[in-house]
Amino acid sequence: MAPPAQTHRSPSPSQPSGKGEVSDLKMQLRQLAGSRAPGTDDAKRELFKKVISCMTIGIDVSSVFSEMVMCSATSDIVLKKMCYLYVGNYAKNNPELALLTINFLQKDCKDEDPMIRGLALRSLCSLRVTNLVEYLVGPLGLGLKDSNSYVRTVAAIGVLKLYHISASTCMDADFPVTLKHLMLNDRDAQVVANCLCSLQEIWGLEATKSEEASTERETLLSKPLIYYLLNRFKEFSEWAQCAVLDLVSKYVPADNNEIFDMMNLLEDRLQHANGAVVLATIKLFLQLTLSMADIHQQVYERIKAPLLTLVSSGGPEQSYAVLSHLHLLVMRAPYIFSADYKHFYCQYNEPFYVKKLKLEMLTAVANESNTYEIVTELCEYAANVDIPMARESIRAVGKIALQQYDVNAIVDRLLQFLEMEKDHVTAETLVLVKDLLRKYPQWSHDCIAVVGNISSKNVQEPKAKAALIWMLGEYAQDMQDAPYVLESLVENWEEEHSAEVRLHLLTAVVKCFFRRPPETQKALGAALAAGVNDFHQDVHDRALLYYRLLQYNVSVAERVVNPPKQAVSVFADTQSNEIKDRIFDEFNSLSVVYQKPSYMFTDKEHRGPFAFSEEIGNLSIGAEPTDNVVPAQRIEANDKDLLLSTSDKEESKGSSHNGSAYSAPGYDGSLAAPSQTDLVSLDYKSTPSAASTTSAIDDLLGLGLPAAASSPPPPPVLKLNTKAVLDPNTFQQKWRQLPISISQETSISPQGVAAMTTPQALIRHMQGHSIHCIASGGQAPNFKFFFYAQKAEEPYTYLVECIVNSSSCKVQLKIKADDQSTSQAFSELFQSALSKFGFS
Repeated sequence: MAPPAQTHRSPSPSQPSGKGEVSDLKMQLRQLAGSRAPGTDDAKRELFKKVISCMTIGIDVSSVFSEMVMCSATSDIVLKKMCYLYVGNYAKNNPELALLTINFLQKDCKDEDPMIRGLALRSLCSLRVTNLVEYLVGPLGLGLKDSNSYVRTVAAIGVLKLYHISASTCMDADFPVTLKHLMLNDRDAQVVANCLCSLQEIWGLEATKSEEASTERETLLSKPLIYYLLNRFKEFSEWAQCAVLDLVSKYVPADNNEIFDMMNLLEDRLQHANGAVVLATIKLFLQLTLSMADIHQQVYERIKAPLLTLVSSGGPEQSYAVLSHLHLLVMRAPYIFSADYKHFYCQYNEPFYVKKLKLEMLTAVANESNTYEIVTELCEYAANVDIPMARESIRAVGKIALQQYDVNAIVDRLLQFLEMEKDHVTAETLVLVKDLLRKYPQWSHDCIAVVGNISSKNVQEPKAKAALIWMLGEYAQDMQDAPYVLESLVENWEEEHSAEVRLHLLTAVVKCFFRRPPETQKALGAALAAGVNDFHQDVHDRALLYYRLLQYNVSVAERVVNPPKQAVSVFADTQSNEIKDRIFDEFNSLSVVYQKPSYMFTDKEHRGPFAFSEEIGNLSIGAEPTDNVVPAQRIEANDKDLLLSTSDKEESKGSSHNGSAYSAPGYDGSLAAPSQTDLVSLDYKSTPSAASTTSAIDDLLGLGLPAAASSPPPPPVLKLNTKAVLDPNTFQQKWRQLPISISQETSISPQGVAAMTTPQALIRHMQGHSIHCIASGGQAPNFKFFFYAQKAEEPYTYLVECIVNSSSCKVQLKIKADDQSTSQAFSELFQSALSKFGFS
């Protein structure tokens, strides 16, 4: 049977088929290259469109480079533009092909049509090929002297492009001097603006190399130049006006009269339709009046109307940017904007990011005169079907309550939220009620009366459950069922996955025990037993602390765990004044939108402790070879991602050990008594009275211990292979496959931190203990190492991710092992070796 006939479909220009079509395009372009027939330009256009389409969707069409260059011999400006676009895309990665374009680009730079001259010069400067720099100097020199302003405009920016390709060539040709002459004498305002921007960047970069460039940069802020630019200000385009305003904002006027003259000249820019011009003008006004308090306040009053107009007149993106600047100003002078709070009411069709910022604005402008209206509006949002919006609204109400003195109505509104029986509303409200009680303890009676009716089974979010548990412990004497609710939570200890909730539960049970001992005795014993055996280090440590406090002295334990209540006046989540001032200094920039100074999102040390994604090239694999150190293997490029990201992506799959040497009460998930031996600190020396106290506490809490306990036999000593070898591929494969055996935090000595100035010292030290490094990276204060070791006489391997923070002297360890039973022994051996680092 014959196969069915295949239907032929012509390829769409927007959906090229690939190599076959590229070959066809190449052949068709070659046929049209030398043709002078009528309609040739139209045919070339269609072919050029297909080539650009292929290039746009990622198909490699560099093979038609020579044909495209040959077809560029035309006077059709559309063809020229497409050809220049193609050439600029492939020139940098194909320097040899780029050389083919020099002749026709230089020829076009002398074309009679100024548009073609300008486009050719722009393309020539955009090739970004170092070997072709010599061909740029001549056309650029001609372009700066061209009779057409468009060509001079392109040439002014072309000088900057040349500087970034080869700074020495640019400076040797005296192009900055030519730019300065053009800036001061050219009739076209756009040429002046482009010269200004190029000179600012060139002299800014050169200032660190030569005093002459530093002096030239200072002349940009001289009075004659500033006045020259201001007198021509209205000739500039909107973009150029922003550049000039930014420069003028750095100028220091001689006296107040000069300030007023400049402000009078630029005041009409506050009514400009372009938001960038308005914000740049506002920045200038604020900077000029910083030293004049009264005038500075008047500037706030003057700029308020233009900003509010921009918020309501533009799209959501512009509204967000303007609102970010308004938020910064409101934080500095909230009373000026307090009467305009209705401008910050949310509209139904606004995106969430704008609504969220408006809620922050409402929180910031709230005062005694408008709080009632603002809270009423926010309460309407709390019933919104948009859950994130409802959450943010409730948080806003809580923030207003925490910053006001008269909170009667606000507390009533918050308590009404608890009666809405919506999980997300209840969760957010519980967190806010907890903070409210910390600041206003006098409202405990009214709040607890409502909170006591909420079932803990209906609260699932960790923060909300932690807040409810905190109130159960803090106000146990006022909540009748508090001990029994806490006891039920302890019974479900293993089902609670949040460490935050378990920590609050431990503290709440201890507090409740001191207020209502008989009812809480059983729950406390179970909570301590479960906590001491908890896999999370913080939970384990807190449970052990409470147990030892009770062993030592019950009265002391009560004073430590349950001190007298003191109202919290200031919460720590507010931004420091120093940060706010830095953001204000960077007005009209991304710093205001991000609400953090620029160094926090540009400097590497503020991007996160291990932001290695952009620094893989700086990853040091192993140690430097020495006489006594075996050089580590070099990781392949595609292997580095694993070494740098597994710790962040992989969840713990295996059993976790806290690495503690303490004996602890056993816990099997029920309220049964444990059967361990010694709960006393390593440095705690038992005395007859202490022994009796311990026995009494254990009996009271149901943690009975044997009368005589013999110390367990020491574990067998783990021996490591001194000549262990592991290639990177095997390490990578094992790291993916093996579960985490131990994840814990330990410390490094100050002497070890001092020795971390050269991370290779740690690598050599650990290799002296038969623990080898396969990869390392990072910079102070965070260092990251991957170690491996092998068990002597057995084919078992141990893998370690070691993260050292030299500022806190803390070390995060993650250990994976072929033999899980010896993981703890290896962990102790590793920590022992680490503790000796810096002492040898």
